Amino acid sequence: MVDSGADPRESVAAMANTYAVIMAGGSGTRFWPASRQKLPKQLLPLDGGDVPLLAATVRRLAPLVKPEHVLVVTAERLRAATLAACPELLPENVLAEPAARNTAPCVAWAAQVLAARDPEARVVVLPSDHAIADPAGFRAAIEEALTAADAGFIATIGIVPTRAETGYGYIELGNVLGNGAAGNAVARFVEKPKKEVAEEYVASGKYLWNAGMFFFRASVMVDAVARHLPSVAEGVAKIVGARGTSEEKALLQSIFPTLESVSIDVGVMEKEAKLAVVPGSFGWSDIGSWLSAWELAAKDDQGNAADVGSFVIDGERNLLRSYVPGGGKTITVIGASDLVVVETENAILVLHRDKAQDVKKAVELLTKHGRTELL
Repeated sequence: MVDSGADPRESVAAMANTYAVIMAGGSGTRFWPASRQKLPKQLLPLDGGDVPLLAATVRRLAPLVKPEHVLVVTAERLRAATLAACPELLPENVLAEPAARNTAPCVAWAAQVLAARDPEARVVVLPSDHAIADPAGFRAAIEEALTAADAGFIATIGIVPTRAETGYGYIELGNVLGNGAAGNAVARFVEKPKKEVAEEYVASGKYLWNAGMFFFRASVMVDAVARHLPSVAEGVAKIVGARGTSEEKALLQSIFPTLESVSIDVGVMEKEAKLAVVPGSFGWSDIGSWLSAWELAAKDDQGNAADVGSFVIDGERNLLRSYVPGGGKTITVIGASDLVVVETENAILVLHRDKAQDVKKAVELLTKHGRTELL
């Protein structure tokens, strides 16, 4: 089980002007049939623990961020499910997008909300669906990144690579910052490389995985968005200017879907000059497929991860999971290895672990055949 709570050895007090923004959209495709459009992966326990990934993300921040300082940006259709998964959230701190517009409008909206609330706000932006094996080490890296944010940088945490991964973007390390700011300058961002290039990056020791985490003063991000994405900044300003009034909902519904759909990496980070990166090594996983879920799960001596009441005979490295409320059928695998078997109330998935990235093909096929009740 992955620990998502506070380390009792820590004595870190919640910081008065530190806020968290958790990005919690999702289309529910890579973990079908457990994940659906109304139940994407951040609302499922996929990291080896027993709470949804979003709740685990919120709870591991507790020593650093007051509960009332945690904001979640999600889709309007997920608002109720988000509050149900994280009852500690204040309803007004759930920013519900009427349309998906990628991460730049998401971050821009939250940054303006926080800048208006607290001119001194320092902000931690995290995805909602990552697993962290060492929460205390993770929080220590956040505190280092915030020293760079305090110095006026937009900072990120880069994961120290453990393999030549071609599925992640990379960050090249620049000069050490110093003057009280931890980390290095960002030399450049690199898109997902080919295998031989990734091997060179890892061997050099000068590159980190881009994990999509950001740290900044709210006012610094507001200014950066205004410079690099002025139309987004202008639209968000109109929405935030009406916050708490009778006009807010109408403006959100009319303006937000028109904002440029662009990632914060492309829209701001790759254009910004004052960037910092802090290396992190705390057992990070982006939980990108059922293979990741198997890797994080508790296993028996043969590498099988099976729900209580399900069994594997003469097989290795299988993942057997039921997402039927109250318990599903008994799953038994005999003489087979490297399988993923997932049961829900109205669907069963069986696949080879090497084909974990192909789950989207099932979603595409169901879409083609109009089986919307399964999506």
